[in-house]
Amino acid sequence: MPGAPSVTFVVFLSVLSNIGLRGSRVLVALSALHLGANAFTVGVLAALFSVFPLLLAVYAGRVSDRMGVRTPIILGSAVMALGLLLPALHYDRLTLFACPTLIGLGQIFVQVSIQNAVGSIGGASARAGNFGTFSLGASVSTFIGPSLAGFSIDALGFRSTHFVLASMSIAVVMLALLSGHRMPVRGERAGEKTGGRALDLLREAPLRRTLFMSGVALTGIELFSFYLPVYGKSIGLSATQIGLVLSSYAAAAFVVRLLMQDLARRFTEIGVLTGSLFVAAATYAMFPFLSGVPMLVVTAFLLGLGLGSAQPLTIMLTYHHAPEGRSGEALGMRLTVNKITQIAIPVVFGGIGTVFGLAPVFWANAAFLFVGGMLSARDRSFREGPGSSA
Repeated sequence: MPGAPSVTFVVFLSVLSNIGLRGSRVLVALSALHLGANAFTVGVLAALFSVFPLLLAVYAGRVSDRMGVRTPIILGSAVMALGLLLPALHYDRLTLFACPTLIGLGQIFVQVSIQNAVGSIGGASARAGNFGTFSLGASVSTFIGPSLAGFSIDALGFRSTHFVLASMSIAVVMLALLSGHRMPVRGERAGEKTGGRALDLLREAPLRRTLFMSGVALTGIELFSFYLPVYGKSIGLSATQIGLVLSSYAAAAFVVRLLMQDLARRFTEIGVLTGSLFVAAATYAMFPFLSGVPMLVVTAFLLGLGLGSAQPLTIMLTYHHAPEGRSGEALGMRLTVNKITQIAIPVVFGGIGTVFGLAPVFWANAAFLFVGGMLSARDRSFREGPGSSA
């Protein structure tokens, strides 16, 4: 009906925002190299994207719970646009350092609020479909953002590309201002009292398990994107063959997200997550025994079927397990756990790979995913026990 919140509209805002974010990661790195920066400086710039998300994710969720989702999306997008515009107006290293810092600051408020909005539209019965749509939008923006940045740099130059990517966040601001009626006012439990310490959220056992499973799934995703090229190179694969294996993973992730609503309806969200973690564990354990491209492609496709659904499902379950009135705060806690994982896990597994070689990296991550699957199965048994609801 007219004026009703639309998940398609909210996801469209997410796609526009993420195109700017994904593209900016490529743009900032190439801009730094263009200005003569070394590899260390590029690494620092990459880390600046995560500084404010790590520090402010829970606070951003609390703001979303108390103020509603529209204002943080508008203000966060405006800050992202400012971060992208600064190097376009004055192109030097100082503004380049400000760029990822401001993008990270704005993006965390946008991301948490959009996830909170997606979870609230249509109630619990629509949640699987909503987050399935959201995850498909994330796949689209992940593909478009880097490509748009690369094409724009070659065609227009670095400064103009900053304008191009800033226009995505500006569009989010304008759409949110002009079509605010198509967004929910705030999370589903707007009338409930909010408050309490952020760490109190960890006292909720189902939420605590879900946060751990989110970190486990992200570990699998991050390590595959980094170590598969390294492993492929070690067994003599060409860049094209490595790209084919990675593309197989991405294709499977897209396919499983298309089917996620039907799978969740048939097996429940926690049932699908449990199966996905066990599938991912099994495929990780197989990788060190494979060297032929066809088998690697098939195995990467199986891994994509597992991990492709895990992240949107953990978002959904985080929302479901959040205490009344604190869904945004719980989603922020999930992002904090993910950021810590992104920083710590590569260091830990990198040390394992340096000392023991690549095979133990895959097997250690398989064990990590298996533990996550066991915890997910335990969560499923609690939810399906007497008096529980799925």
